[in-house]
Order: sequence, then C-alpha cells, then structure tokens
Amino acid sequence: MNFIGIDLGGTNIAAALVDENGKISTKVSIPTRAGEGTQVVLDGLLKVVDMIFDESGIKPSDVKSVGIGVPGMMNVDTGVVYFSPNIPINNTDITSHIKAKYGLPVYINNDANCAALGEVAAGGAKGTQEAIFVTLGTGVGGGIVTGGKVYSGFNGVAGEIGHVVNNAGGRQCGSGRKGCWEAYASASGLILTTKEIMEKNKDSKMWEIVGGDISKVNGRTAFDAMRAGDKAGQEAVDAYIQDLAYGVVDMINIFEPEVVCIGGGISNEGETLLVPLRKAVDAEKYTAKSDAVPQTKITKALLGNDAGIVGAALLGK
Repeated sequence: MNFIGIDLGGTNIAAALVDENGKISTKVSIPTRAGEGTQVVLDGLLKVVDMIFDESGIKPSDVKSVGIGVPGMMNVDTGVVYFSPNIPINNTDITSHIKAKYGLPVYINNDANCAALGEVAAGGAKGTQEAIFVTLGTGVGGGIVTGGKVYSGFNGVAGEIGHVVNNAGGRQCGSGRKGCWEAYASASGLILTTKEIMEKNKDSKMWEIVGGDISKVNGRTAFDAMRAGDKAGQEAVDAYIQDLAYGVVDMINIFEPEVVCIGGGISNEGETLLVPLRKAVDAEKYTAKSDAVPQTKITKALLGNDAGIVGAALLGK
C-alpha cells in the first residue's frame, strides 16, 4: 500500500510517495511562498499531491492516506494548526481541502514527531516500538514514539524535549526559561561553549581555525580543533558531550526507550560524537542501569531531510 507524505516548511513544501516500509519512490518539492498568504500555502499542498499522482502514474485509489508534517502546534484530530512560525496557517484546517478533492484520510503532526516516526520506520531506530528522536540544530527538537505511534499529548504539542531544565539558573533559553537542555546541547549551545573556552585559551588552535574572528565559530570548530590535537578544542567537545548526555539520561529515565536516535547537523560527526556520548551516558546513575534489564541504545539518525516526509506519510499506517 502507498502513502503520501508532505513536509510543510517555511521555504519549501516537499512531498513523496512512500510504501509501508518507508521507502520513497517519487519525490517532489515546490516553494512554500509563505509571504503570499494562507490560500497560496493551501494551494501548494494540493499542488504537491497533484504532482505526486502525475509523476508516479498512480490514482487516489492506490493511496491509503496523506500525512502532513508541520512546524508548530496543532490539533491532530481536527487538522487545525493553532500556531506555525513563519507560515500563515494559524487557526487553519489544512486537511479538509485535500480530503474533499481526493476522498482520502489526511493526518497531521508536528514535523519533529514525524521525523521520529520516519527514523523508527526506516532509519536509525528501525524495528523499534519505543524510541526518542533528538535533533541537534539551532535548538534541540525531538519526537516521542511509543507503541510504534507518535505520542502527541492531549493538545498535540508534546515532545518539546529541549526545554527540560538540567542546569537551573543557567543560560537564558528562547523558551523564557533558564538552563534548558537546548541552551547547552543545541548547535547554538555548542557555539556558546566553544566561544567561552576560546576566551580562556587565547593560544587555542580554534582561533586559527576561525581566522581570529570569534564570530565565525560554528558547530564544527571545536571538533576540528580536537582532531588537530588542540587541548582547548577537546575541552569544548567534552563539555558539550557532557551537556548532551545529561539530557539523554533524562530521556532514558522518563521514557525508557529502546533507542535514542540522534539527528541534526551535529550528528554528522557520527561515532566521533556517539562513542564518547555513550560513555558519558553510561557513567551516569540512571534508574534502569542494571545488567538485569535491556539497556537503551544510542544511534545516529539515517534519513536526513527525508525523515519528516517518511514519518508524515506513515501517520495513517
């Protein structure tokens, strides 16, 4: 059976035809044109579905459902988006026009939740029923999969794992709280940690890497310096990994997932990140740390930008 998944972003609307195993066979993308208003965005959702049918040659009767991943908060039962940053669809039912045209069930969920489901279906958490997806980007996003289904909470906005506080009174977070995991474990948090350590180590190779301009520090700076044998670079990476580990342990304590799957730009460090992260997590005294019970695995996300499309498609599985 086929499914259609849509990833509604602020810049582009991407869609794909996905089979029940999470394999993509046809994929299309168009500009969102968010600045042109609500109706243009809704028309765009219809257009990408039309494009999927045209390019794949299949009919609506060959598709079980359509799923849409949306950044923001929504009612997953009614299809109404309460709030979406940068896309003019607040308080809008984005499903009814697709249902009316094709006679297909349409499901929506938060884009990070969809990415989590995608990784469970065909990525780094494949084959599991209980998983936490953590995406390390500008912030720390996440998704919760339990019993093989996305957990959205009673109001559709569960999964804001980046705003667990694990450093009370610490850095200011965009959420309004201080000491959120996101303020330390995101790429933005890594950059702040790197800058703080650079200021204390004026002879660090990190200064050479950024050409003496601290404003050019990015998420790779400390890792690149560490690989070059720089002690301050190693210090920054170690501090970042410890901050990341604190939150991962929180996720294990709360959810006891089979897998914590790490995605986002920083995950591209691969085992350079994951090997010390696993050691840091193992060093913590978390509740189920025992040889008597199976232990949570920490893996890298594998689907990249396709995770959200695959997961959105399989919302109706």
